[in-house]
Amino acid sequence: MTFRGWPSEALEFYDGLSADNSKTYWTAHKEFYETRVRAPMEQLLAELEPEFGAGRIFRPYRDVRFSKDKSPYKTHIGAWLESGGYLQLSADGLAAGCGMYQMAPDQIDRYRRAVASTAAGPELTSLLATIEGAGISVHGHGTLKTAPRGYPKDHPRAELLRHKGLTTWQEWEPAEWMGTPAALERIVGFLRVSQPLRQWLDHHVGPSTPTR
Repeated sequence: MTFRGWPSEALEFYDGLSADNSKTYWTAHKEFYETRVRAPMEQLLAELEPEFGAGRIFRPYRDVRFSKDKSPYKTHIGAWLESGGYLQLSADGLAAGCGMYQMAPDQIDRYRRAVASTAAGPELTSLLATIEGAGISVHGHGTLKTAPRGYPKDHPRAELLRHKGLTTWQEWEPAEWMGTPAALERIVGFLRVSQPLRQWLDHHVGPSTPTR
């Protein structure tokens, strides 16, 4: 089926789940979740697949084994795309991200060497400026307080060297267009602007290679 957006009740569902994160609430609204929340996300992923690769919806259940917060259900629906994209719907609205959120040690090493190089480093700086110029935020993750060991603290790209993850991110507050195909247009626009970062990361960092 064609993606036509989420009904406003989908956001209200998560508003209610935030207030009553219980099995009773979940069971009473599970059919609504399946048909009005999850189904539109599946339709959206199908629309995005030709350009951005297959997607996968994350489980709605929280892993509470090592958390003080024992709330059993996530208060958002999230999905992952093969191209490195991430989508999220919650009571706060719609959000999307792209990039590498948490790099493995071997990825971090390759990332830092690329950032420090005289070719790939300036290329990254330039494409990030273009992305931010389009109104999309760029965020570093796992950021160190200073430049990592082996790199000068006054390196021209010291701020980028400090990150252990790098992503784009955009949020949209609840609006009527979320219940229309315009939601697809917003997400596609975001992903297309973000793709140069993901392509840079794929080329210079790549997947983690486990050591034997």
